[in-house]
Amino acid sequence: MAKKEKNFDFEKNLKRLENIVENLESEDTPIEKSLEFFEEGVKISKELSGKLDEVKRKIEILRKDASGIKLEEYEEE
Repeated sequence: MAKKEKNFDFEKNLKRLENIVENLESEDTPIEKSLEFFEEGVKISKELSGKLDEVKRKIEILRKDASGIKLEEYEEE
């Protein structure tokens, strides 16, 4: 998964998710295509959420270090 994260482009994926939402909101999108968009959107949403959680944990590590600012990588569960 670490290799996948290095290639993860948060902004690009967020834009794609916004595009998917626009397509889902369109009355012109066929139901079959809407289902494809929905499935892709759920996948991207989970990836974005995971990335945000990762950043949050890194911030928490920084805040908890009482001896000064020291960044430690967290261990994934």
